Amino acid sequence: MATSKGPAGPSLFASRVPEPLASRLRPRTLEEYLGQRHLLGVGMPLRESLSRGVVDSMVFWGPPGVGKTTLAKLLAQSADAAFVAFSAVTDGVARVREVVADAEHRRNSGRGTILFVDEIHRFNRAQQDALLPHVEAGIVILVGATTENPSFALTGALLSRVRVLVLYPIELADLEGLIDRALVDDTRGLGTRRLTIAPEARQLLAEQADGDARRTLGLLEAASALVDDGTTLERSHIEAAVQHRVPRYDKAGEEHYNLISALHKALRGSDPQGALYWLARMIEGGEDPRYIARRMVRMAMEDVGLADPQALVLASAAAQAYERLGSPEGDLALAQAAVYLATAPKSARVYEAWKAALDAARSTPAAPVPMHLRNAPTGLMKELGYGDGYQYAHQVPEAFVPQDYLPAVLDGVTFYEPGPFGFEKEIDKRLTWWAQLRARAESSPVAMTDKSPVSPGESE
Repeated sequence: MATSKGPAGPSLFASRVPEPLASRLRPRTLEEYLGQRHLLGVGMPLRESLSRGVVDSMVFWGPPGVGKTTLAKLLAQSADAAFVAFSAVTDGVARVREVVADAEHRRNSGRGTILFVDEIHRFNRAQQDALLPHVEAGIVILVGATTENPSFALTGALLSRVRVLVLYPIELADLEGLIDRALVDDTRGLGTRRLTIAPEARQLLAEQADGDARRTLGLLEAASALVDDGTTLERSHIEAAVQHRVPRYDKAGEEHYNLISALHKALRGSDPQGALYWLARMIEGGEDPRYIARRMVRMAMEDVGLADPQALVLASAAAQAYERLGSPEGDLALAQAAVYLATAPKSARVYEAWKAALDAARSTPAAPVPMHLRNAPTGLMKELGYGDGYQYAHQVPEAFVPQDYLPAVLDGVTFYEPGPFGFEKEIDKRLTWWAQLRARAESSPVAMTDKSPVSPGESE
């Protein structure tokens, strides 16, 4: 008959979950830290802070897996300060007061406190306001880490009291070195398994990690689980571990704005290759294609304009096609619109004219409508001269009457001038023709009854 051990003995179902490789190999010294030479190179500001043990409040801004948390811990270690973690999501103002009270007690004992706030872009205003005076007084040293632009989330007061240090993705050569170190380290790495890795597999693993050391080690650990001890990791093992490469993208954050900006600039710059690539990056990253479609409609108006009026029609049709088809079929409509917009002639003349017209409207909000342009639905209005002098354009062969259509204060102002490309060349011909008719009428009151200048498209 089977028996079981009491509470003091091991459970039948107890199992020890091994510490992940990325956690075991987390850098413990500055020498083990990868990348960020612009901050940690000889003579660089953060390297000097670490060597002196003097730490100021700062925020590390960079993508995942580049060592933001590790760097904060190394700062605390160099300054012999207490490292206190604070959750911007779950900890409230009461926790801030608790941390400050403990920090004051430590300071009285001669030791500082580094308050580490991960995901500091989630730090709400109440938390920031509660902490601000204690950061100013030096009771706590605030060190934050974020993958998002801190200027979007931190108040101006708090932002002015911290240094924002940008961390970049780790370079391929450094990641390949990390892979080799993990395979030979028999204390914290995989050295006891006597594994090797083929050069093309090492390169693929580093490329698939997107500059993320944590992801590199996670993929290496997953691949190593597919082979026996003493064997070589091949490209096929890395591909099996990767399965599907998840793009780095945040629909509500910094990368969202970076990618839509890149798409817009590629379209404006007439580069269909760049336009297709950034469109694909956004689609693969999970962006709502309807948002992209709306932006491309805007681009058709802002950057193509009347150089190719068909661009707005096609962009709008692509948006409608996506609404009807959804993904993935509707994605092709967006790709077609992107290529069309990129290769269309460009003009921002209407966009600029509209801004100028808005400025004029705001600066002359009380300019009276000229009498000849006013409507006269009542007898009194007719008696007051409403509509007097208005000339109906369709009563003359050219369907153009040279009369003023702006308030007197804006007489002679030009908002729109066509550009030299695409359909705007045709518009320019028309405007030139109408200008000739106007000049002819101004020089001779009976000129409009004589032979008029040749209209666009006609021959003498």
